Amino acid sequence: MANLPPRELPVLIETYEQALAFLHGRINYERVSTALSATDFKLDRMRHLLALMGDPQERIPVVHIAGTKGKGSTAVMIEAGLRASGYCVGLFTSPHIEHFEERIQVNGEMIPKDALVRHVARLAHFVERIDREHAGLNPTFFELTTALGWLYFEEMQTDIVVLEVGLGGRLDSTNVCQPEVAVITTISRDHVNVLGHRLAEIAAEKCGIIKPGIPVVSGVLASDARSVVAEFAKTRNSPLNQLSEHFSYEVQTEAAASHVTVHCGDERLKVSLPLLGSHQGHNAALAVTALLQLRQRGWKIDAQRVAEALSHISWPVRIECLSTAPYVILDAAHNWASAQALVRTINDLPVRGRRYLIIGGTLDKDTPGLLRVFLQAFDTIIVTQYISNPRAVPYRDLARTVASMTAREVHALPSPVEAWHTARKLISPDDLVCIAGSFFLASELRPLLLSELKSSGLFSDPAKS
Repeated sequence: MANLPPRELPVLIETYEQALAFLHGRINYERVSTALSATDFKLDRMRHLLALMGDPQERIPVVHIAGTKGKGSTAVMIEAGLRASGYCVGLFTSPHIEHFEERIQVNGEMIPKDALVRHVARLAHFVERIDREHAGLNPTFFELTTALGWLYFEEMQTDIVVLEVGLGGRLDSTNVCQPEVAVITTISRDHVNVLGHRLAEIAAEKCGIIKPGIPVVSGVLASDARSVVAEFAKTRNSPLNQLSEHFSYEVQTEAAASHVTVHCGDERLKVSLPLLGSHQGHNAALAVTALLQLRQRGWKIDAQRVAEALSHISWPVRIECLSTAPYVILDAAHNWASAQALVRTINDLPVRGRRYLIIGGTLDKDTPGLLRVFLQAFDTIIVTQYISNPRAVPYRDLARTVASMTAREVHALPSPVEAWHTARKLISPDDLVCIAGSFFLASELRPLLLSELKSSGLFSDPAKS
């Protein structure tokens, strides 16, 4: 070993910190501040890495989920339903909120640190070989994270994995798998440099997860995108289940919950979700329909156990209500469609006082478009800048944008912590404060909000109410 050139010395991975450092040392498109394009994404790297690993993805069936919004919520609902039906279930989602291990779970438990270290050490061996022998196939952070998931899911002998697409679908590293069902949640404009500017273009990228003969569950409603989904399904001879045509739902919302009735063929299932927002009815309908499709393919799905499991799910920073006096809402909304869902939900809440928005922006997002949705719903705007990622819009730039669009009261603070403490000084028990605009802002503030609200006795947990 001592005779190897320094660039070929094996990476030493013996601790959790070393494992994370190795992963984050690869190019990470979640943290790239420059605009991305489709040329940054290709499946050759992922296929080569998985082949070196023995192709574990070939041996584990998948529920594959793509879409502009609702992917994560739909994924956790499907995972809960499968687990309640007696299966050992893997779950792969992104990004994480507080801990990297949130991305990879089996039966609701995050990958243990010792398993993470052991499997990253294995991955490092493959990466060193690739770096040495195959220039141009060097795997990225997300590709290695996906590969790490496959290693752990195989070790845990999972029966099935619920796999959330990271970005797009066709060229996403998750799109090397064996799906039992493909789910496309919604189509709206996001990541336009990679996916395209027109809904039909974006839909075509999402439809890349549709495999020949595999059933598709689609919640897409926009006519031009919906027709693309139908054409892809027809071309690939994939049975298509379209929302409002093959299944439907009704939803009633309360202060911190949604009551959903899903109709799918002869099935009628009532579900109570401890989640805010009528859009969760859409996600629940997709999840239930996907589970019923699995049942048609021979999986033993117990509908009543599914309903019971969904009544206890938790999905942080998706219109998460942390307090009701005052209302404190934490959300990852970062495009106009998710912003509209958030505003609709807030407008349905019984808020007697003022509404405050804490917002941070991301450089590659349509921040003015996001603000046009938000500014109609809030009385006071508190602008800030998340600190964990270089993609943040500088808070002074964001404040100037807000000031150019509204005459409402605007405060500009350099950090999320200062923004939250400013809001706490301003709000009364009758008011509402909402944190939105970026997943990174929500994830940075969530631990602080939980700590302060719990210590003051204001924390409200709808899953336990």
